[in-house]
Amino acid sequence: MANTQTSFAPSRADFEAMLDETFNENEAMEGAVVKGTVVAIEKDMAVIDIGLKTEGRVAMKEFLGPGRDHVLKVGDVVEVYLERIENALGEAVISRDKARREESWVKLEKAFEAKEKVDGVIFNQVKGGFTVDLDGAVAFLPRSQVDIRPIRDVTPLMGVPQPFEILKMDRRRGNIVVSRRTVLEESRAEQRHEIVGKLEEGQVIDGTVKNITDYGAFVDLGGIDGLLHVTDIAWRRVNHPTEVLNIGQSVRVKIIKINHETHRISLGMKQLLEDPWQGIEAKYPMEARFHGRVTNITDYGAFVELEPGIEGLIHVSEMSWTKKNVHPGKIVSTSQEVDVQVLEVDPVKRRISLGLKQTLQNPWEAFAQKYPAGTEVEGEVKNKTEFGLFIGLEGDVDGMVHLSDLDWKRPGEQVIEEYKKGDMVRAQVLDVDVEKERISLGVKQLNGADPFQAKAGEEGAPGELRKGLVVTCEVLEVKEGGLEVQIVGSDLTAFIKRNELARDRADQRPERFAVGEKVDGRITLFDRKARKVSVSIKALEMAEEKEAIAQFGSADSGASLGDILGAALKAREDKK
Repeated sequence: MANTQTSFAPSRADFEAMLDETFNENEAMEGAVVKGTVVAIEKDMAVIDIGLKTEGRVAMKEFLGPGRDHVLKVGDVVEVYLERIENALGEAVISRDKARREESWVKLEKAFEAKEKVDGVIFNQVKGGFTVDLDGAVAFLPRSQVDIRPIRDVTPLMGVPQPFEILKMDRRRGNIVVSRRTVLEESRAEQRHEIVGKLEEGQVIDGTVKNITDYGAFVDLGGIDGLLHVTDIAWRRVNHPTEVLNIGQSVRVKIIKINHETHRISLGMKQLLEDPWQGIEAKYPMEARFHGRVTNITDYGAFVELEPGIEGLIHVSEMSWTKKNVHPGKIVSTSQEVDVQVLEVDPVKRRISLGLKQTLQNPWEAFAQKYPAGTEVEGEVKNKTEFGLFIGLEGDVDGMVHLSDLDWKRPGEQVIEEYKKGDMVRAQVLDVDVEKERISLGVKQLNGADPFQAKAGEEGAPGELRKGLVVTCEVLEVKEGGLEVQIVGSDLTAFIKRNELARDRADQRPERFAVGEKVDGRITLFDRKARKVSVSIKALEMAEEKEAIAQFGSADSGASLGDILGAALKAREDKK
């Protein structure tokens, strides 16, 4: 019987199918993270078996890095990234860095979605910030996100594992942005909330001066800062906190206010001392005088310290009797010792009004005592205005000469043009009003009495002059338009116009008269206010004619007009 043999060798088709399956499985592994075993370490390379017909090699440095101190040895199982199954040398192309990066991205994306913190290590500085190793994935840490406050030296933070928060991720571009600041702020907020919860308004607590600014000092209360404002350091004026405090100094403070929403704490030191404003009205009664020191000067006045914690204001209007529009800094200086008078005390608003000029003699009172009305004085022209001259007088006061008091005869508007600043002028004191701080002067009063005023005991004096009165005038000057005359018995002059020289037109000739000749006329205008007087010969002749006709002429007398006028003239001569 022939022996029958069964063959189990695969057919060519089966072999090709098996080969294709193996290749497909291997190809599927490319681009994926696989596990392998370290079979050898050759110098700076690790030989890793990943279950293929060939091993792969990975540089030892890929297993090292910031925060990773594990020493690789034979037999260790590691994860690597398979880039290609076989290269030109017949070796598998694998990478530990890429494997770690792939692992990290998966974990980081989950953490980002869950808003969880991730651990990383700052390992390098780049433009605008730093690079952070997030267990294989490289992230960017902007400089503004390193700390709550800007820090100059980041060296102590380099290479130290610490938590970060992912702000942004873009896997397609391979970008990750992280922040250390948000982690610190969150931690700090929790810490602040816990500390603030233990504090109460009105509580007295010890702290340390941490920072000083122009407006106050920040005091560390054991994990949280409180602001000690410059106005709450002491009852007295403190221009800058450094006058009292130093950084690192231990201080006892009182908690004035706590804002539980913003965690802001206001502190005070002066609140632990006795308030000097208690009973202030009794200590500083009205009109009492005290000695103090100028502490501050402003545009509107100067502050004077009467005692530590008590300051009063000298308003600019109360600084000088005579210097009205001068900056306070030109009257007093900082740290100057001055005597002041209390003008007003307001304990509610914590204000004291002081006066400096009240401690000095009123210059108008002094002037009135030394130079009563009628006294002659001399001073310099300080200013010219549309209504008169201002004259500088003794005691740094000014007197005013009104336009109407410059000259008896000429208009003030005309006379004032003869004066200029700096001229020395003599004048008479007319009046001193201490309350209104006014001194009235007159220049014309030094040049005789008012020609428009009557001279006591003189018959025919100017006081008796009036419109319609017949007066005798002396011709001073003959002009083409008339005569310049002076009324006899007075200092008044008048001008008789040509058409007022006679009733008859033929006699209205100025050349008929001579200088020094006396003529009679009638006053046709006498205005004391305007200081004007006018005389007319024509008016006198017409009045005499009318009077003569009324006195001597009658319908049955038979007298001619010549006879009547002759009788009137004879009567006037007889009167003289």
